[in-house]
Amino acid sequence: MADTNAKSPMETTCQAVKSKLDSGDEFLLLDCREQDEHELVHIEGSRLLPMSELMVRAAELEPYRSREIVVHCHHGGRSMQVTQWLRQQGYTRAQSMAGGIDRWACEIEPNLPRY
Repeated sequence: MADTNAKSPMETTCQAVKSKLDSGDEFLLLDCREQDEHELVHIEGSRLLPMSELMVRAAELEPYRSREIVVHCHHGGRSMQVTQWLRQQGYTRAQSMAGGIDRWACEIEPNLPRY
C-alpha cells in the first residue's frame, strides 16, 4: 500500500503537469508570479497566489495540505522557494514545475507569449 504522506520529489516536469491536467487529476496548480505577470500569460486552470503575498494568504492553501500542489513561476526559481517553504509548513506533496511557464510555453503551448 502506498504511503499518501510520503514526500513527492521537489520538482516535476512540464510534461508531467500537462499529463495531470489532461487526465483530470485533482491537484492545485499554483502560480506564484505577480498579478501583472499572470495577466500577461498564464496556464489555464492555474490559481494565482503571488510569492509576495504567500505569508499573509497561506491559510487559503489549508484545504490542500494533504493534496498535491504544483507551483510554477517564470523560470522555476521562485516556485522552488515557495515549494521549500510549503514543505516546511507541512505540505509534503508540494512540487515546483521545473523551468516555469517559460519552459511550458516552449514545450507544451508554443502559442503562449514569452517574456
